[in-house]
Amino acid sequence: MDTRRALLDALAADDGPVSGPSLAESLGVSRAAVWKAVEGLREDGFAVESTAGGYVPPADPGYSGPGIAFGLDAPYSVEYHDRIASTNERARDLAGQGATDIAVIADEQTGSRGRLDREWVAPSGGVWLSVLTRPDVPTARAPLFTLAAAVATTDAAREAGVGAHIKWPNDVLVGGGDGESAGRGGRKLAGILTEMEGEADRVDWLVVGPGVNANIDPDTLPEGATSLSAECGTPVDRRRFAATLLERFAELTGSPEGLDRILPAWRERSSTIGRRVRVDTANGSVEGTAVDIAGPGALVVETREGRQRVHAGDCEHLRDAE
Repeated sequence: MDTRRALLDALAADDGPVSGPSLAESLGVSRAAVWKAVEGLREDGFAVESTAGGYVPPADPGYSGPGIAFGLDAPYSVEYHDRIASTNERARDLAGQGATDIAVIADEQTGSRGRLDREWVAPSGGVWLSVLTRPDVPTARAPLFTLAAAVATTDAAREAGVGAHIKWPNDVLVGGGDGESAGRGGRKLAGILTEMEGEADRVDWLVVGPGVNANIDPDTLPEGATSLSAECGTPVDRRRFAATLLERFAELTGSPEGLDRILPAWRERSSTIGRRVRVDTANGSVEGTAVDIAGPGALVVETREGRQRVHAGDCEHLRDAE
C-alpha cells in the first residue's frame, strides 16, 4: 500500500507521463515493484494509463470500496455495495459472524429506517454507512458513540463547505435561525441510527449508522430535508466525505482520551444548547432551556421546576417569543 500511495503521489506531481525507470529511481524500488504497484492500483479501480512516454496519473476512482479505503487513516476495512437493503442490517449480520472494525457503505439503500423505525429515504447519491466496532466500554457509555458520529458527520460537512450543526439527540442540520424551519431547528442533512448488543457491564458489538444526504436533489427528499450538493451548489466528493467522517469518528472513539473529548466537541457544534426546547418523552413533555449535555448523552433542560436530564425523546426547538 505504501508503494502504491507513493506512486500515485509521484504521478500527480508530474505534468506528463513518467517512465517506469524514473519512478523506480525516485521511489527507491525496483522496476518490478513499480509494475506490481501499477497492477495493484488498477485492480483497486485506479485506471493508471500506460503510454509510450510512461505512466499517466489515473482518474479519480470514484465512490467505491477501494477508493474510500485507499489512504484511509482509520482502522476500518471497507465493504462497499452499489445497492443494499440496509447498511446497519448488514453490519449486524457481520457482528453475528464475529467481525469487527468494518465500515459498510452503500450508494443506495432500499430498506433503510431511521430512529423509532421511521422511514428514511436513502436514494443513490447519498453517503449511507454503518461502522461496526467492539469497544471496550460498559453499555452505559454506548450513547457517546452516537454523539461522536454526529460530531464526525458535522466536521465532514464543514470540510465540504456546508455549515452544519447538531440538534439533540442525533440530527445534523443546516440553517435554522429564527423564522426558518421553526421547531425542526434547520434543514435536515443527516441522521444517525445506533444499535448494539451487550451485557450490563460491557458492549459486545456496536453499530453506528450515519445516513447523509450528499449528492441528492432535495426535491426527492422529505419536506424540510436538504443535501450537501444543494447547500454547496455543486456535487461534493463523497469519497473524501466518507473518509473524513470515518477518520474523525475513529479519532474520537479509538482511545479513552478520545472518548473524553466527545462531549466538549459535541457542545461546540450543538445548536440545541442555549435554545428553548420542548422534548417529548415516554413520560410526557419537558419544556425549558437546554443548558448542557451530560454524559453519556442526556440533554440538561432548565425548567420551571428545576433542571432535568432527558435521556431520550423528540426535541423541538422553540422560538424565544413562544
